[in-house]
Amino acid sequence: MSQLILYFQPDCHLCDDAESLLHTCGMDVQYEKVDIETDLELLKRYGIHVPVLQRSDTQKELFWPFDATQLAAFVREPG
Repeated sequence: MSQLILYFQPDCHLCDDAESLLHTCGMDVQYEKVDIETDLELLKRYGIHVPVLQRSDTQKELFWPFDATQLAAFVREPG
């Protein structure tokens, strides 16, 4: 399984929802959180679009909103 990166902003309820979904789906140890507010380029890139989940192997991104089925398909997708 590829490493997942969750791009988020602090105090973002949608980001909290995405993270809860990752935990519910058993992926709580398989992702890294990156606060886009700590990097101007990430802030410009994602801005109002967080949360965004990215696969480190393919660089493909899954933008919120997504559900458990979409998350599972995203993770299983061949690299």
